[in-house]
Amino acid sequence: MIPAAVGVDIGCGMLAAKTNLKRTDVDTQKLSDALKSILRRTPVGFQQHKDKNIHWDACHLFEKELEELLRREPDVLKDMKSRHWTNEMGTLGGGNHFIELSVDENDDLWVMLHTGSRGPGNVMASFFIRKAKALAQANNEDLPDWNLASFREGTEDFENYMLATNWAQRYAFVNRQEILADVMKSLADIWPGIALEGEVINCHHNYVAKETHFGEDVWVTRKGAIRAQAGEMGIIPGSMGTLSYLVRGLGNAESFNSSSHGAGRKMSRTQAQKAFTIEDLRRQTEGVVCRQDKGVIDEIPSAYKRIEDVMANQTDLTEIVHTLKQVLCVKG
Repeated sequence: MIPAAVGVDIGCGMLAAKTNLKRTDVDTQKLSDALKSILRRTPVGFQQHKDKNIHWDACHLFEKELEELLRREPDVLKDMKSRHWTNEMGTLGGGNHFIELSVDENDDLWVMLHTGSRGPGNVMASFFIRKAKALAQANNEDLPDWNLASFREGTEDFENYMLATNWAQRYAFVNRQEILADVMKSLADIWPGIALEGEVINCHHNYVAKETHFGEDVWVTRKGAIRAQAGEMGIIPGSMGTLSYLVRGLGNAESFNSSSHGAGRKMSRTQAQKAFTIEDLRRQTEGVVCRQDKGVIDEIPSAYKRIEDVMANQTDLTEIVHTLKQVLCVKG
């Protein structure tokens, strides 16, 4: 198992949930009020909850396994002290993480969000990436890049890494659920009768899972990819201000039942900050209530690939069920 292949945001993924509201129920003023209401309840960027027990009902489920991990790998605790894991439950983060309200082709309003395992997942991933590299170097392994350093199945290091990874993946999954609950409370301040309808889609796109492919049990690492088994629902978002898609997997065996998770960057953040202006950002996010300042210029749609091209190139992997257009976007 290669820890660097999963990356530092273990369990990063998407959630989408349909509400009982229609496009006609929202206007610019209500969306602006909703943005403020969400930001009052949900920490974004580097912010954490001040009360470490605010999401304790969700967090206590993770305590026993975390204690076991820290017993096996006590050095992980050193890096976790500055960012208490309970304070980060129910927080969004920054970068390309977001909370959105979007409208589908039927004018139904959806809540969609993108986040992962936050600081705790980052700490665990970084620790095991360093450990794998140190082990490879100590064993004089011939690797073209130290980021390919791995743990062999059956070893203590492998077991400890998988304990941490499974913990972080579950933490990320629940984090998205907790944010959804808080967002619904925030939206109820604006639309008192709002409620969820139907299935909530919650899927990872940076994770590890043991699966059976071509008659063999294997470990599958999906980095920037969702599982797309036949009939399985998934989420493929575009960039801020563009379309997003709710899809159904086609179960393509050649792709290991996988699909891309989104548009993907075509420019680095630094390149985007140099190439575009606030006016460019305003023009490309017209019609969306969102931040339009220099702090998010690197998230401008032109810094990403066209999501329409991405979808056209994977018609053998997924089929589109709903097409969503943002009306509100919350960024860290």
